[in-house]
Amino acid sequence: MKISVITVVYNGEALIERTLESVLNQNYDCLEYWIIDGASTDSTLEKVKEYAPRFEERGIELQVLSEPDKGIYDAMNKGIGFATGEIIGLINSGDTYETSAVSTAVSTFEQTECDLV
Repeated sequence: MKISVITVVYNGEALIERTLESVLNQNYDCLEYWIIDGASTDSTLEKVKEYAPRFEERGIELQVLSEPDKGIYDAMNKGIGFATGEIIGLINSGDTYETSAVSTAVSTFEQTECDLV
């Protein structure tokens, strides 16, 4: 089952690496990861680009969109619109997932046939 994870960020250079590491460390492999950046003016995008080879090595599809938006919910909706996974997860810049967060969500969806966790 393919999972889409979305991070929205604006000028998050101080915190984005925590979130990137968190997604990289997931024990689930079928992931696409969208960074929706609100046209940051700091080094956020440079930090994301530095991580691109690590995502490629892990087989995680890293997609980056950087353009002005109308706020956090507009950015989230953009990411949801681009997502191709059967499950969509949102994680804000600076936040982290436990290593098994995605695999636990997948397992829960499979076992309960729920629509939302």
